[in-house]
Amino acid sequence: MYNHGMSQKQKALEWIGSAKKDLMALPVEVRKFFGHALDFAQRGDQHSAAKVLKGFGSAGVLEVVEDDAGGTYRAVYTVKFENAVYVLHCFQKKSKSGIETPKADMDIIRARLKVAELLTKGVTK
Repeated sequence: MYNHGMSQKQKALEWIGSAKKDLMALPVEVRKFFGHALDFAQRGDQHSAAKVLKGFGSAGVLEVVEDDAGGTYRAVYTVKFENAVYVLHCFQKKSKSGIETPKADMDIIRARLKVAELLTKGVTK
């Protein structure tokens, strides 16, 4: 059966740790923007605002950055796995110095990436 508008199966969206709760705490326009970028990822596309997050080699870890009056917000996700797009972390970048992702946030992202790996190993599709 031919399915219009979808070149391939859309990946599921999975949330690791408090990522979904953290996203819901962000301003509504930021949430909408991140949701749009994640929708692209689920379809196998990369939103123009998504960039590869440094420090993960070629692990397929991306971040989307959005600014509003209240500050800078980031959503980090991975497209590394076949079965789903895993949202690893959503947060407000508080530091005004530099563009580096703070170490505490990098640690959370690394830990949640490991969780996503374990989840995919348990998934048979």
